[in-house]
Amino acid sequence: MNADQQRLAARFYPETRFEVPPVPPAVFRAAQETQLEGLKSRLLRQALEELAAPEANGFVRRAANEAAALAWDTRVPLLVFPGLFQEKTATALLQVERQASVRRRSRELLAV
Repeated sequence: MNADQQRLAARFYPETRFEVPPVPPAVFRAAQETQLEGLKSRLLRQALEELAAPEANGFVRRAANEAAALAWDTRVPLLVFPGLFQEKTATALLQVERQASVRRRSRELLAV
């Protein structure tokens, strides 16, 4: 053995075991996916009917898609989606308001 090498004693600890939840069957996932799409469609239709600004339509649709994608990564997508959709929609509407404000100020500056 070289002078810069050192012999180490191996220590083994008791084996650790943990439960892995079963992966839902494809049939269950397909049914859940269909239910999530139905919920997304209902909430999106309701949100679009309540919109005062038609230019926000694309932003709200994008918010619904993002919320669905995020919800799908959770164990309970149908429970999580409505809250995520509400948050994403509120953020999208704020962005539409900011853009309208920027456009308004830009027109004022160009008029001067």
